[in-house]
Amino acid sequence: MTSDRTRFYRDKINGKLMGVCAGIADYTGIDVLWVRLGIVGLVMLGAPFIVPAYFLTGLFAAKKPTHLYYTDNREQQFWQGVRQSPTRTARQVRSQMRDIDRRLAEVEAYYVSNNPRLSAEIEQLR
Repeated sequence: MTSDRTRFYRDKINGKLMGVCAGIADYTGIDVLWVRLGIVGLVMLGAPFIVPAYFLTGLFAAKKPTHLYYTDNREQQFWQGVRQSPTRTARQVRSQMRDIDRRLAEVEAYYVSNNPRLSAEIEQLR
C-alpha cells in the first residue's frame, strides 16, 4: 500500500502546461528547470514518443491534492528522500531519534547528579 506522499502527481500549481514536468521534478527531487530542459532536449533530438507520453501522462496522472503541498524545504527534502530510498530515510530517522534519546539522557544525568532528591525519586520509579 503506497502513501499519498509517495505517489506521482501532476503539479498544476508549480507547472507550466499540464504540470507533468513539475510533477516529475517533485517526485525525483531534480530541479524542475533540468526536467523541462531534458524534455525539450529529447523533443529536439527527435524522440517521437516524448510528446504523446507527456500528454498521456497529463491526462491520466492525478492532480496533486492541495493538502500534499510542502510547508517548507525540509519537508520537501524528507519526502523526496522517502521516495528515492525509503530504507535510507528510515535509517536516518532512527539515527536522529537515537541522538535525541542520547541527548535527553545527558540532560537527565546532569540534573539528577546535581539533585539527590530527584535522583532518589527517579530510582523509585524504576
